[in-house]
Amino acid sequence: MNFFAKNKEENLSRRLRNGDCHAMREFYALYGSYLTAVCLRYVPDEEDMRDVMQESMIQVMTHSKDFSYRGEGSLRAWATKIVVSQSLRFLREKKQHEWMILDRELPDVQEEDDPPIHEIPPDVIHQMVTELPTGYRTVFNLYVFEGMSHQEIARLLGIKPDSSASQLSRAKNLLAKKIKQYQNLQKQL
Repeated sequence: MNFFAKNKEENLSRRLRNGDCHAMREFYALYGSYLTAVCLRYVPDEEDMRDVMQESMIQVMTHSKDFSYRGEGSLRAWATKIVVSQSLRFLREKKQHEWMILDRELPDVQEEDDPPIHEIPPDVIHQMVTELPTGYRTVFNLYVFEGMSHQEIARLLGIKPDSSASQLSRAKNLLAKKIKQYQNLQKQL
């Protein structure tokens, strides 16, 4: 980010803290697409995602006074945490029965080799991730995209660190199988 962009982000965060209604529009124009993509990783249903995003934007406005600018990218990172938090809250409240799989001890499965994902279009990979069971998808997203450790994920989701690692392994295996199926289908075309 260059000097002007940095000052723009810092200025925008100050205006948000001061309750400037135009600042929220500017914030959404800058970060809305990115934050929507983050939300869709957790909440793939469009209608549900819109509800979560609306609640997230309310949280951004409500808590903007609590935000303190800490340098380049801090506003986006702060908003991302809000979106992830709201997404997880939604999943806990609305889809509680799907979380049951996180607590079950399932037998270990043999790990698949990492498939060559660079050959798969990003939108296809995204679709494959959204098709994962909720628990697998959530742990996968928290680990891969949010960079959380299994201990952090376990605390956040109320599960054991071993369950988090197991869910990640299963998510990777399912993705590897989906990628192989996709590649085989592409060879047939």
